[in-house]
Amino acid sequence: MSIRVLVVDDSGFFRRRIRAMVESHPKLHVCGEATNGKEAITLTERLCPDVITMDIEMPELDGISAVREIMRRRPTPVLMFSSLTYEGAKSTLEALEAGASDFIPKRFADVSGDSEQIERQLCDRLVELGGGARGGGRRRGEAAAAAVTRTAQDKTKSPEPGALRSSKPVTRQRGEQEVAQPPVPSRDKDPGAVADRKSSRRRRSEVRAPRLADLEAIVIGCSTGGPVALQQVLTALPANFPVPILAVQHMPASFTPAFAERLNELCRVTVREAQEGDVLRRGEVLLAPGGKHIGVRGRSGALTVYTHEGSSEHYYKPSVDIAFAEIARLAPGGVLGIVLTGMGSDGAKGAKVLKDQGSWVWSQDEATSVIYGMPAAVAKAGLSDQVLPLDQIGIELSRLR
Repeated sequence: MSIRVLVVDDSGFFRRRIRAMVESHPKLHVCGEATNGKEAITLTERLCPDVITMDIEMPELDGISAVREIMRRRPTPVLMFSSLTYEGAKSTLEALEAGASDFIPKRFADVSGDSEQIERQLCDRLVELGGGARGGGRRRGEAAAAAVTRTAQDKTKSPEPGALRSSKPVTRQRGEQEVAQPPVPSRDKDPGAVADRKSSRRRRSEVRAPRLADLEAIVIGCSTGGPVALQQVLTALPANFPVPILAVQHMPASFTPAFAERLNELCRVTVREAQEGDVLRRGEVLLAPGGKHIGVRGRSGALTVYTHEGSSEHYYKPSVDIAFAEIARLAPGGVLGIVLTGMGSDGAKGAKVLKDQGSWVWSQDEATSVIYGMPAAVAKAGLSDQVLPLDQIGIELSRLR
């Protein structure tokens, strides 16, 4: 059965072009079109699409406000179209925090022409987010909505550990009305998801854990769903967290400066975009710049980062595989690699290098992943020392001794 797509854009031209690209794929079908955020909310409830494409700037109700309301009424995966500007990046990050699953650059030349690359990129993401079958997209939307709920209070510098997490539903303010949100995705009702969580709990008590004294660096890799997931992990850490962190998120070059600024506003640890020659330091998170690969050079105890173009073998820039592999060889046995939600399998090859060099690997579980691609590739290859739900990863890092 086809994946049902709702197209939301105030431009009739863009709606026609997006429809044409979407319906060129045998697994996708456009079930409706909306010209603004209000129509998008109404049609989401009426048509029950598996996935939505959403513009940001629209009359009557903008895309960000529409995403918030859709996540409240009927959580559905949303793919945002975003301009490649600093302001566009800030708006897109706000949309992701509101519950959108992913974004795609909105270039007039690509959409108006016959760009095979943008068509393939759009359709591949819609198929992944839509779940491949009716209902799959809804579960992914619920996972995204739940992740947003768990980070909803991170609007200023985070409170001390322990105040950040609660077993109670989080209440968020929407105008004059308070709306209680569930703390976990409803797809946990699925037997497979429940079994996955039970397996995660067993593994936490069975496997070896790295000692802080052994760790020279932590490297975190993520893609689709990663901005909110990374935010949740990093906001759980204290300001004096004793291990340097390198974060690798698949993201365009124009987005990473705004993303680093946003994380720095929310986290107790310092977060900034990595620059050529930066030293990995305690209490600091370096975010790999978009559009380039990030590498590590130097020697044990004095590691620095550098950027390079790499080969065409690695589609994503920055590549998690490259970051894992380079640091693994420079600090054998001294790295913890963490693979969060994301499409594809980037990170799996690098995770094997980490393991071969005596280091550790954790991965996010399926139940809390927006897209269980990257962490699945690591777990299925038997490379994960721990498979953890998202809300436990930051807590487990804080517990390392």
